[in-house]
Amino acid sequence: MPALSRWRHPLPWLLALVGLSLWQQAQGWIGLFDGQSWRQMGNFLATSWPPRLDSDFLLLTLRAALESLAVATLGLFGALLLGIPFALLGSRALSLAELGPIPSPLRTALRAFSRLVAILLRSLPELIWALLFVRLSGLGPLAAILAIAVSYGGMLAKVYNEIMENGALQPARALLLSGSGRLQALWYGVLPAVRQELLSYTVYRWECALRASVIMGFVGAGGLGQQLELSLRMFAGPEVATLLLAFILLVTLADGLSAWLRQSRFPGLLLLACLVLAGVMALGLLDWRMLSFSPAGLGQFIAEFFTPDWSWPFLRLVAGGLLDTVQMAVLSTLFSALLALPLAVLARHCWPLRLLFNLLRSVPELIFASILVIAVGLGPVAGILALTLHTTGVLARLFVETLENAEQAPRLALQLAGAGRIASFWYGLFPLVARQWLAYSLYRGEMNLRAATILGVVGAGGLGQQLYVSLSLFRYDQAATLLLAILLLVWLAEAISRRTRLPRASSPRDCQI
Repeated sequence: MPALSRWRHPLPWLLALVGLSLWQQAQGWIGLFDGQSWRQMGNFLATSWPPRLDSDFLLLTLRAALESLAVATLGLFGALLLGIPFALLGSRALSLAELGPIPSPLRTALRAFSRLVAILLRSLPELIWALLFVRLSGLGPLAAILAIAVSYGGMLAKVYNEIMENGALQPARALLLSGSGRLQALWYGVLPAVRQELLSYTVYRWECALRASVIMGFVGAGGLGQQLELSLRMFAGPEVATLLLAFILLVTLADGLSAWLRQSRFPGLLLLACLVLAGVMALGLLDWRMLSFSPAGLGQFIAEFFTPDWSWPFLRLVAGGLLDTVQMAVLSTLFSALLALPLAVLARHCWPLRLLFNLLRSVPELIFASILVIAVGLGPVAGILALTLHTTGVLARLFVETLENAEQAPRLALQLAGAGRIASFWYGLFPLVARQWLAYSLYRGEMNLRAATILGVVGAGGLGQQLYVSLSLFRYDQAATLLLAILLLVWLAEAISRRTRLPRASSPRDCQI
């Protein structure tokens, strides 16, 4: 039995996976030492400054930024239209089963079906949905709007459901006992207690949608991302610098606006005003002329999509992409945690490092990957490095906050007893934060696995690259197989995470952490 328990421990398996990953990606790591690639990368970075600031390009950048803003807000509006009904259908707070009669089998089946649909919608990343919708609706903003609406609709349904079910139901019970209907009990008994939390999460999800709208431009869905992808293809460094600065500025403004909306007295009215403003902007900014939605094309897409390619050679190719995706997530999480630990300790009294963390986590992984492909070439190594850069910024920020919130008495006691700084940290402070740091790292590993499925869009390997090629060749049967593999991988990661997750301060706000 002791021998069996050792085999059940996850650490040996994790170390074996890390060793296998390093060995299999050896050819890619050799590319890191190719001087020609890094000279090309250095020349690109050297010519990227100063940014391009002429009036014509600034107007183009402003229009692209406003287009991303309109896409994000309209996408959120679509997500609300989709997520609210699924949240209500899947919520026990609507049926109030524990407060009234036992729900009928039909109501129970409807609740289970709505939850299943919400899981399917949110399991695929927004970029994957954008890839699919670009093939259906053509290049342009509609694909991004639909992708945000579908993916975030599933997220809103889940979180709204949890918020309502965790709220106090005593007012609803009193209304039911007084003869009110179930919808009246929900509207007047459940929603008033959780309204502020629902609005706060909605505003936050809009902030995430803005980041996503930029990323989806890399597959032809408009906005800043599409312009950035074009500039990267042409190696126009000054244009890339301008667009990156515009993206960081847009995200910073969105963070400030999001915080202001959450703290305002009337966040619901202000959010509605933003939705109306986005609709007006969309009419004047978004280019709808490239839409090519064809019923015949849709029928062909569906017919081929529901007949996956199960041929053995293609399944072997999918298995290789699946392994590459897992390796990207595992290695990047390990490297990020090892880098974030010393950086977080140094950053406690060094504000430039904190500024670096904010910069790293502000730039999405896909943008890092598109730049690193220039240096290390196509393949998973570019994806590993991109995920490492972004995740290091995220984890270092979280580690610093954990250090600042930890009890300082043991560390100070050791220093007063004559211990050095390293010893007092290692024995007085590290044991207090180690478990939380591990929990954050494991959670980021789950997030990196999701992110690794999309980096292949810019040539960083894995399932995402195979899916991009299959959709580009209109092989929808192969795309269906790859989407099933992505769903299986995401669900498996969530199941493993639930079984191994350590106690942590969990939050549905997973866009930034």
